[in-house]
Amino acid sequence: MLCTALPEVTDNLESTRRSAAVFLGSFSGRYEATSRRHFVARCTNVGDAHGHGNLNVERGALAAEAWVCALTAFELARRLADEGDPQTGDVLAKLEAVISNFGSLEQRVRRVEISSWDEQKLPAYYVSGGGPDLCTAAVICISGEDETGAMLLGRLLPVIASRSMAALILAFDDISASRHGQSEILSSCLDYLSAHPEVDASRIGIYGEGLSAALATDLALADRRLGAAVCDGGLWNWTRTQASISWITGTSHLSDDHLASAHRMRLARRLKCPALVVAGGRSIVSVVEAIKLESDCAAASIDLKVLMPQLAPVSDGEFENFAAYDEGIFAWLEHKLAPTSAS
Repeated sequence: MLCTALPEVTDNLESTRRSAAVFLGSFSGRYEATSRRHFVARCTNVGDAHGHGNLNVERGALAAEAWVCALTAFELARRLADEGDPQTGDVLAKLEAVISNFGSLEQRVRRVEISSWDEQKLPAYYVSGGGPDLCTAAVICISGEDETGAMLLGRLLPVIASRSMAALILAFDDISASRHGQSEILSSCLDYLSAHPEVDASRIGIYGEGLSAALATDLALADRRLGAAVCDGGLWNWTRTQASISWITGTSHLSDDHLASAHRMRLARRLKCPALVVAGGRSIVSVVEAIKLESDCAAASIDLKVLMPQLAPVSDGEFENFAAYDEGIFAWLEHKLAPTSAS
């Protein structure tokens, strides 16, 4: 039965993430409102058991493992809740409480402000890679347009915590609201990570979700210090340009496949690091265009890969298997940002 695939209280992060991935991979549209509310309650109870049942144990690795398990359970509950469901507010409050507990543990998570060249302050969360003596890889992570920085932090902490990797979590709204160039602001984030004592300045990547994928592309075009980018590969600007031309002219501007390929490749050739393009689901990139770009890049020996999230259709849209999706993204980042001697 599907509900048996829900994460159990084992305080084992790998087991919890695997259970969540199996559950979402098996989810079906036949599980409608009543069942989903039941699953939300079940996941919330699992999160409570992880996040609050361990408050009396010694604050250390066991507590950290339990808290990141709780984050996965609460994120699963948030995804399952219907839009406008009163349970959602309660789940978000629980997510924030667990993040606070985890952050107080050896200062693994803390709020920081990134200063740009014009003294503008950008709020962010810094997730430590584990200790000041580590020379670790780091990733700049930017939320989608419909998520806050705290929501992205809650979702990614379990993935980051299982790796020796640091992260800087930013909100799309904070960057897009800036009066100045967004690439310049993100370059300031690169400056911050490069100067951090635990970060290897040669192993920094960027991950942009939703519209932030286009911001990640812009930085990968502008700054050679990036070692890897999860981005849109320039396809968002390409698609908008094509739509504008077609609307103005009333014709299909690029009916020639060779000419279309050349235009798609224009930005991809300028990327200064390996790229992973996420297509389908909540991504701004279409699957068809992403596959065409990947094929063109393979022919040109450009290091660009495409990832398509597993989706489960439901009556009011579709669910993304975030557990499997996030693991795939960070496994790719971990590989591309591995020390040169190891790779």
